[in-house]
Amino acid sequence: MATVELRFSAQPEHVRTARLVAAAVARRAGVDEAVLDEVRLAVGEACSRAVGLHRSHGITEPVSVVLTEEEKAFSIEVGDGVPGPGSDPATPGAHGASGGPDEGDSGEDEMGLAVISGLVDDVEVRSGAGGGTIRMSWPTALATVHP
Repeated sequence: MATVELRFSAQPEHVRTARLVAAAVARRAGVDEAVLDEVRLAVGEACSRAVGLHRSHGITEPVSVVLTEEEKAFSIEVGDGVPGPGSDPATPGAHGASGGPDEGDSGEDEMGLAVISGLVDDVEVRSGAGGGTIRMSWPTALATVHP
């Protein structure tokens, strides 16, 4: 199982780099060429969402992207540092990674999640005290024998 980890400051200009890295690693992992645009778009949406959450909640830690090549699948986890529901309500930004009722940009957040769900068949959104994670995975081609 090969893993690539990427961490970047919550600046919109870094999202493009994350998309490019994700597409390159997905290609190397054996994700079908026809699906690479979906990988790029989904990673772009997830990273843009994480950047927006960090900026709106004053989170200074980096956004994390973990790309994992498994035997028959390729997965990407995009993590944000925004505490989720059940966290200490006195903590700044404890509205949750999927948007809370007091959050002004929750409509934009929901739209991003809807786009990701439309692009990726296997997607999981989690949030907790340490932040939120969007995990996406795609099948890879069966291992081929190289001469």
